[in-house]
Amino acid sequence: MSAKALKAWYRVHKWTSLVCTLFLLLLCLTGLPLIFEDEINVLMGATVEPSEAAPGTPDISIDRFIEDARRRLPGDVVMYVSRDRDTPAWFVGMGKTASAREPTAIFKYDAHTGAMIHDIPQRQGLMFTIRALHVDLFAGLPGTLFIGAVGLCFLASMASGIVLYAPFMRKLAFGTVRAAKAPRARWLDLHNLLGIAAAAWLLVVAVTGTINTLTLPLLGLWQGTELAEMTKAWRGQPAPSTYSSAERAAETARQAVPDMDVAFVGFPGGLFSTPHHYMVFMRGDTALTSRLLKPVMIDAETGALTDSRTLPWYLTAILLAQPLHFGDYGGLPLKIIWALFDLVAIGVLGSGLYLWLARRRTPIESRIAEIERLAS
Repeated sequence: MSAKALKAWYRVHKWTSLVCTLFLLLLCLTGLPLIFEDEINVLMGATVEPSEAAPGTPDISIDRFIEDARRRLPGDVVMYVSRDRDTPAWFVGMGKTASAREPTAIFKYDAHTGAMIHDIPQRQGLMFTIRALHVDLFAGLPGTLFIGAVGLCFLASMASGIVLYAPFMRKLAFGTVRAAKAPRARWLDLHNLLGIAAAAWLLVVAVTGTINTLTLPLLGLWQGTELAEMTKAWRGQPAPSTYSSAERAAETARQAVPDMDVAFVGFPGGLFSTPHHYMVFMRGDTALTSRLLKPVMIDAETGALTDSRTLPWYLTAILLAQPLHFGDYGGLPLKIIWALFDLVAIGVLGSGLYLWLARRRTPIESRIAEIERLAS
């Protein structure tokens, strides 16, 4: 590679790294506890598990949970009902309106007994603060999109770092750390080693994290295109004065997609449905298919099946990216692996920041000369 090309790649790596390093350090530090969010919530008492039941015990009607939630918050309306993926429990989200951005309360119910086992606190607590910092920096959608831009910047930094690694290490064995050299050389070797060793993981997390920041815009795209197409026959019609039960809607969806089960029921007028419909999202029962959703639209007045379509590829990509970003596919062992790589990433970012602070006054020509010497 020519000196001119090396200089160009070096500048890309330097400036993209400087732009995103501090934010990435924040994301790595907040991402570490989020990997173990479920376990931390159990230890802190923020999550209450349902009672054990005999295998094969059926769930009771979700209408029971809904009635109880309405009694507890008579001034609110039901936004959604969702089934826990890992335990026999249901969640009922309540809000001031069905289309509210966030629920005012979420009640957790034992799927087998119908007992309310937990009133989940909203927008408070340590894990809420950590997640908000990680997701949107307490700035809503603009903060989320900013983090997406940071992710793109990091991808450019990773790509340029991988390109520079080959000429730099041509005369050195893989994993070499020149302990006899000056501290800056040792830190540079350590930075390169950690970066290339964790390159695949860093790319996966950066790509999935960037995809996740597009959730709300892409959901809006789906609502404005495919969902609008599914509901065009009801456009301009008044909302029903009475609604069939949510349990009836769920049962209709089960009959329409018998190889899947109910994951989420969006109530009429909510963000995931229309004023005339329940939107029932179905999922499979394997590690992969339990992350994928299939929407089934149910007439809110009659409880009859209206339509069912596969989600577009961009929403499927988000559904797959969300658990992969936090290593939430393979239980605790994979989470531990993700946490170790997260620590490595912190080492990469910290060493990179040190190298910039230590060498910021060294002319770029001197740094390129070192790379050229190793590459020759």
